[in-house]
Amino acid sequence: MTEINEFWQNYIDGEWVDGGAGRIAVTNPATGEVLAEHALADATDIDHAVQAARQVHLSGELRDLHPVDRSRILRAMGRHLLDHADEIAPVLTLEQGKPLWESRVEVHGAARYFEYFANQAEAVEGRSIPLGGRYFDFTVHEPHGVSAQIIPWNFPLELAARSLAPALAMGNACVVKSAELTPLSSAWLGRAAEAAGLPTGALNILCGYGREAGAALAGHPDVNQIVFTGSVPTGVSVAKAAALNIVPCVLELGGKSAAIVHEDADLDAFVDDVRWGIFLNAGQVCSAMSRVIVHESCHDELVDRIAEMAESLSVGPGIDRAEFGANMGAMVGELQRDRVELMVTEAISDGANLATGGRRPKDHIGAFYQPTMLTEVTQEMKIARTEIFGPVLSVLGFRDDDEAIEIANATQYGLVGGVFTSDLDRATAAAKRLRAGQVFVNEWYAGGVETPFGGWGKSGYGREKGREALLNYVQTKNIAIRRR
Repeated sequence: MTEINEFWQNYIDGEWVDGGAGRIAVTNPATGEVLAEHALADATDIDHAVQAARQVHLSGELRDLHPVDRSRILRAMGRHLLDHADEIAPVLTLEQGKPLWESRVEVHGAARYFEYFANQAEAVEGRSIPLGGRYFDFTVHEPHGVSAQIIPWNFPLELAARSLAPALAMGNACVVKSAELTPLSSAWLGRAAEAAGLPTGALNILCGYGREAGAALAGHPDVNQIVFTGSVPTGVSVAKAAALNIVPCVLELGGKSAAIVHEDADLDAFVDDVRWGIFLNAGQVCSAMSRVIVHESCHDELVDRIAEMAESLSVGPGIDRAEFGANMGAMVGELQRDRVELMVTEAISDGANLATGGRRPKDHIGAFYQPTMLTEVTQEMKIARTEIFGPVLSVLGFRDDDEAIEIANATQYGLVGGVFTSDLDRATAAAKRLRAGQVFVNEWYAGGVETPFGGWGKSGYGREKGREALLNYVQTKNIAIRRR
């Protein structure tokens, strides 16, 4: 069993400190047992962190560094995570529930964000604007100042790195609020900052409840930019707080993403995509393949294949699943598992057919739920319209291309979508019509840190990943000089 420290602290202005709101118990979702306690931040702690970030920004200690020096710091932070991957991954698994091999992938993914955005730190340039011989006019990009980042519990390390790396690359100082369910692994970000020589105060990490610490951070008058990943209701609250202070924010609010499977699709390859698309991290992925819209000619065959795959997955404690393979760990907690269970029960009452799963495994006591598939789902059902955030796939049928697009677009979300077909013309036509910020063709989760990611509709706004993400963290200033 991996040894876990009994008490973990917040990281403010270069020091590890207790929290004004006391402590919070962090639970292992696979067993229901308390792993450790973590310092719980209150509004005063948030103010302390924001002021520390503000002071380092005003000092220019990070902002005025040569871009190559910021780049080297970010690379060193990424290397630190990789060097300590064997320490970090078990902690991440024990606090979040995912298989150990998935946690290792997450650590490497977090390091990759630091590596990629380190490379971009020197690449953001202004431009000159011709105004005639009497003027010299040009633009520069300057950091906002203090970037507030509110991180979810499903990928606590990787999603923190996703926003932290570009923010630091552009010279912003950051205050990160980790999720109260999964705050432990975030400590390595502070340790990486110390090891890499990041200026003191440029990174602050606090665990706190959303209603207190999160609200205090989002509404703080000295915060200059906000990044939030989470639910639509909380995202609305964050956007309102940002609007009151007239500061920009990036919102990534999840989705109800659909894969359209045509009659000429490679079904063998698609079934493998379903395994990653909906059962990775027990379906707790904002861009999960939660709906499959399949042509009626191959509907029954595909359902049988997916059911066989789902039933072959080994479900159990993530710490026992170190090897890459067909397995799944616990959900993050019993409340999330119970919500999923209730939605499946309601869907069956509404007329959906339970093709496989739909139960808690009998041989485990933690927050486990079987890989589940529902068929005979219609657009009108709640299960087809509402993000479930669990290992539950809804299957809908279609007859022609227009109907498939109509079903795919019939939600309030617009995060990602997919088209599976051997006809490239059909795929590109569908990609243009799908209401989504990212469209996968013949491979779910195609792309990587280099490709921009973000949603339409209630999936939020702004883009993360790729060079587009850098624009979230800078303001463009125009300088016009009249020559004598």
